[in-house]
Amino acid sequence: MLRPFFPVSLNLAGRACIVIGAPDDREAIEKSAALDEAGAVVRRVHDPRELRDEELDGVFFVISTPQDGELSARLRRLADRYRFLLCCIDQPTYGFVAMAAIAKAGPVRIAISTTGLAPRVGKALKNALQRVMDAKFARFIEHLAVARARTKAAHPGPEESQVRRDAMIEAARGFGAEVRFTYPDWFERSDAER
Repeated sequence: MLRPFFPVSLNLAGRACIVIGAPDDREAIEKSAALDEAGAVVRRVHDPRELRDEELDGVFFVISTPQDGELSARLRRLADRYRFLLCCIDQPTYGFVAMAAIAKAGPVRIAISTTGLAPRVGKALKNALQRVMDAKFARFIEHLAVARARTKAAHPGPEESQVRRDAMIEAARGFGAEVRFTYPDWFERSDAER
């Protein structure tokens, strides 16, 4: 069994990142946009044959979307040499990073990882969360951010940390979430037979 990856968020502001994938590759387009949104300096490489090894020196993060074992093995060797983070989409054995499905609203990001084993399940979870993380949820988070800033300004000292904590707990009191899963019939039948 593949060990679960350690979940982490990266600060990519100003970092050199490369996305490898055809010009019309939806995954490459989405990953490039997400890196750009995070402030990364993104370079797209449409044809990996044109990428010279030394161009990866100084790169922080590489995402490769082609399902090409030879390319992925080459990138892994280069990642070991040049010490960059590597994600080979749907090929977790080559990389150090598995992309999480991200639900977002305002500044909130919820990452869902199946360690690359069940990306469709991750996507279903992301879509369900995204539906409930609507404009009202984003406004709620904005209100909490304003309340936090005001509380911190009113109680700035380290000795007042408990006051700040209590104020934020009170501000969020009443917020809740509910989760329910449904499963395919084939799984329900096999599970019932256990």
